[in-house]
Amino acid sequence: MTGIDITVFKGSLSGNILESTTHKDGLKSDEVLLKITHAGLCGTDLHYKTRDIVLSHEGVGIVQEVGSEVTTFKEGDRAGWGYLHNSCGHCDECFSGNEIFCPERAMYGFADKDQGGFASHAVWKAGFLFHIPDNISPSHAAPLMCAGGTVFNAMHLYGMLPTDRVGIIGVGGLGHLAIQFAAKMGCEVVVFSGTKEKEAEAKELGATEFYTTKDLQQKVEIGAIKHLFVTASKQPDWKSYLNILAPRATIHPLTVSTDAFTLPYMQLVGNGITVQGSICPSRGTHVKMLRFAALHKIRPIVEEFPLTKAGIEKAMEKLENGDVRYRAVLVAEK
Repeated sequence: MTGIDITVFKGSLSGNILESTTHKDGLKSDEVLLKITHAGLCGTDLHYKTRDIVLSHEGVGIVQEVGSEVTTFKEGDRAGWGYLHNSCGHCDECFSGNEIFCPERAMYGFADKDQGGFASHAVWKAGFLFHIPDNISPSHAAPLMCAGGTVFNAMHLYGMLPTDRVGIIGVGGLGHLAIQFAAKMGCEVVVFSGTKEKEAEAKELGATEFYTTKDLQQKVEIGAIKHLFVTASKQPDWKSYLNILAPRATIHPLTVSTDAFTLPYMQLVGNGITVQGSICPSRGTHVKMLRFAALHKIRPIVEEFPLTKAGIEKAMEKLENGDVRYRAVLVAEK
């Protein structure tokens, strides 16, 4: 192979989507060439649409060619990737299976800016690609590459037990998956939302209880929450939520915010509350997430759009307006 020309869709200073071309000289021995079939749109993409990078980090496609040393994938396999593209492989974090925190990590928005999910093809290291389980469709697999991984990672790594009563703030792109994962893990799932509009759907997804922010303000009696997952687009009224946390509970902020994180000090220290930061999973946890989703039939609720400039612009407009239910997936023409 003498070279690979890839059609890509990038952000720009104006916020408009630009169609462009990325060129790769060829495959390295440890790399895989994918033909992209589906790509998810994440809220993070809205933050990057004014930057000169190829958008989307929730990619799924078909393997077209593999490098000479690749043994884990073959032509025709389905594969996906998420936020992390590479790591050093020799630091403490990498050796402990936490390569997502590698000081030299290559992540969406910071590295490999000439590639992304909104493209015709992609070239990635085989070690940072994931096999898609047979019973998960590519349209459902794409949002799991980030949204699914993000919520599963926080639940799996930081002490949540099947006997716990967990709270989820927001029924949206992350929240509707968090409800499903927590319910299938055996937890009582208490959902909080701005209105009652999504109550029936939340309970269909696995919620055992549903409350509005008005209920919190009116101090409706709510049993103590051991883990609180914040998936809403804005930070909540922390004082109201701290009142319903169990002693030694954990707060898990999962969404992107540039605002300061401010909590009532004495409620935090007096009750031994933990605030646990997390991001997308390292590879071992990502693989477990896909197996769990396949076994328990956890599926994102998606809206599909064509993987074209017009399709991306339409999906982004709907996401900015809060009108996507609940993950937008861009689908390439066959």
